[in-house]
Amino acid sequence: MNEIKKSSLFRAGDSQVIKVPHGFELPGTEITVTREGHRLIIEPTLKANPPKSWAEVLDQMETIDVDWPDVDEGLLPLDDVEL
Repeated sequence: MNEIKKSSLFRAGDSQVIKVPHGFELPGTEITVTREGHRLIIEPTLKANPPKSWAEVLDQMETIDVDWPDVDEGLLPLDDVEL
């Protein structure tokens, strides 16, 4: 069964913008729009060559510049353990 939600349209310059409801988000940053009569079909544009490994995925990601908190701050020193 298809899920249906109402949304809104508004103008941004010469373009008409569709507000995509929560739960209907599409992956990626590009779409393909097809007109069939009075209907518009909106589909994500899939990359022709998806990554084949995690290394390729990581290579495509942007660098994260974050000051990570010191998770060890305030902890007692570790005990030496003899096995």
